[in-house]
Amino acid sequence: MSWEDVLKKKPKSERSKALERAKAKGLKGLNSPQRLNDGSGKSHHVMAFEGGKGKYIKFGQAGVKTNQTAGQREAFKSRHAKNIKRGKMSAAWWADKVKWSPSKTKEKKNKNWRKGS
Repeated sequence: MSWEDVLKKKPKSERSKALERAKAKGLKGLNSPQRLNDGSGKSHHVMAFEGGKGKYIKFGQAGVKTNQTAGQREAFKSRHAKNIKRGKMSAAWWADKVKWSPSKTKEKKNKNWRKGS
């Protein structure tokens, strides 16, 4: 390969670079969260891509019962509201979407939840 060929070669886009990094981490694609079993203490990981930038994010506490009651979900959302508003590039946004969605709540009507229960 000559220098002329190297200079003519198009640089990779940010999206393709992020996709390569996602594949290297074992992910299926961009913005598609998956379970994680690496002993890091986190339960999920994702390659977030937004606005031309990619970021690898680990989120969710491994081995913890989450989203058991509606009260527990409300407590999480109020505690992390500021970080959830930051969007796709924050771990709180992904945890809210994946682990704390209302469809995954075990007891949907039970709002009587106390810390430590």
